[in-house]
Amino acid sequence: MSEVVAQLPRVLIVDDSRMVRASLIKQIRDKFDVREEVDGEAGWQSLLLDPSIEVVISDIGMPRLDGFGLLARIRGSRLSRVNTLPVLIISGEDENEARMKAQSMGATDFITKGTPRVELVARIEALVKLAQTRRELEESREQLVRRNRGDVSVMVVQVDGYDKLCESYGHSVGQLVHRKLSKLLSAKVRKEDTIAHLAEGQFAVISPSADLDACGAFALRLRRAIDTIVMTYKEHRIRISLTIGLASAHGDPNLALEELLQLAASRVADGALLGGNRVVSEAGEVTPDTIGRFSRLAVSVDHALTQIRSGSKDEARKRLRELVYTIMPLLELMEDDFRLSLNLLALAEKAQITSLDMHTTTSTATLVSNTSAVTQWRG
Repeated sequence: MSEVVAQLPRVLIVDDSRMVRASLIKQIRDKFDVREEVDGEAGWQSLLLDPSIEVVISDIGMPRLDGFGLLARIRGSRLSRVNTLPVLIISGEDENEARMKAQSMGATDFITKGTPRVELVARIEALVKLAQTRRELEESREQLVRRNRGDVSVMVVQVDGYDKLCESYGHSVGQLVHRKLSKLLSAKVRKEDTIAHLAEGQFAVISPSADLDACGAFALRLRRAIDTIVMTYKEHRIRISLTIGLASAHGDPNLALEELLQLAASRVADGALLGGNRVVSEAGEVTPDTIGRFSRLAVSVDHALTQIRSGSKDEARKRLRELVYTIMPLLELMEDDFRLSLNLLALAEKAQITSLDMHTTTSTATLVSNTSAVTQWRG
């Protein structure tokens, strides 16, 4: 029997420098099937004729048609297989203005000509996965909707001020933030969810069988988790925040994945205009009070203790109400078993927790009794 050879993902490299093309091909040829062209015009013709291309890697400065022109044609194409292709732009470390222009035109990611092989391959593999995920989801859209009764939601997650972060601290710091967010997402999403890399500092999470309440709760937890991370670079302490846009198919079998992504991305833009660091859905900003049954979000007690021990008490104070809510079941259990006369009612009042918020069946009478006992003990 003849062996079936797996087809490698096809990548198109467009650069007028033969040395640059040769260097890139040498680094990735064991992982990808590479097609190369010398300028944007030739690259464009290849895209029209070759439907197997999954990722485009393009230089900016080229004759006939430069990288910006090629990017504009790709994003403006009426062919969905072309206009959704991930485009990786080759740029120099000092080309921030060009990078920002390319990003505004729809570039998916950026590399420099000295990018290490391991990182280069990882970035291209992520883009190939993105292209394949989009294609597979679109191809199986009817089955996906039927299987989940149209209940599919999308989140677009954006690092606030990512371009400014790269400009202030260097692109390598931006990439580190991007990788941290990628790992955090991978650790927190469900097995049935799909993570897609949309651009530098931007991801999408596609969630079948999840409504906007569930996605909103997840988005708030994610934003909160990122808010606790402090990165140190030289003498600088860097904090990052996220703006997250949500969109749902609401059972509509005619709403395509790209439309959901565009809706979620537009809500990220709305959130950014409001100052960032927020979650936005079709009804406006999402808060714990607006997401129904998923609104009670536990915080990490371990993290709060670490902050206190390290001297960051003010950071823990910002979460005191939520921390009280989180540990209330433990305190109630201690009171039930040990009869410590804990003043839980006063604690709940201080934390603005109503009787409906209490986790167990501890009665108001018991709490009042405990309050009296503590008052008498204090004399």
